[in-house]
Amino acid sequence: MTEPQLLPVTTHAEFDARFRDCLARAHVTLQLFDPDFAVFPLGDSGVDAALRAFLHGSGTLQLAAHSTAHIERHYPRFLRLLRDYSHRVECRVTNSVLHQLTDSFCIADGIHVLRRFHSDHIRGQAAFDAPGAAEIPKQRFAAIWAESYVALQPTATGL
Repeated sequence: MTEPQLLPVTTHAEFDARFRDCLARAHVTLQLFDPDFAVFPLGDSGVDAALRAFLHGSGTLQLAAHSTAHIERHYPRFLRLLRDYSHRVECRVTNSVLHQLTDSFCIADGIHVLRRFHSDHIRGQAAFDAPGAAEIPKQRFAAIWAESYVALQPTATGL
């Protein structure tokens, strides 16, 4: 295993770059939580290509949010990806009890994590090859996932 890398995130450009780094390192699982995913570049063509390659290579994506409205309005590429890989992607919405949660994170393969400490601010940290740094976000994601319900399901007419 390589040495853990801890990198601060203080700007939108750094967040975008670290998110793409996290995607590039994922091989088996991607778990994402954010209140609305407005900061995540899920509609970007490069991110779409990276997610498609990840899912085509037998990866699975789990996405949890308080609301999917931003995704539905602004990320048509992601909605197409969901339709094309519905067997490998699951999107859930948290129940109202969890709406006080304001952090945000992306976990790749349980050892790489990108965290924003509060969803109202971009400040955060990326930790690559760092299973210890990913442990608490993994536990938080499991709890969030258990208390959420399925959303963004593709239908015969699209979404």
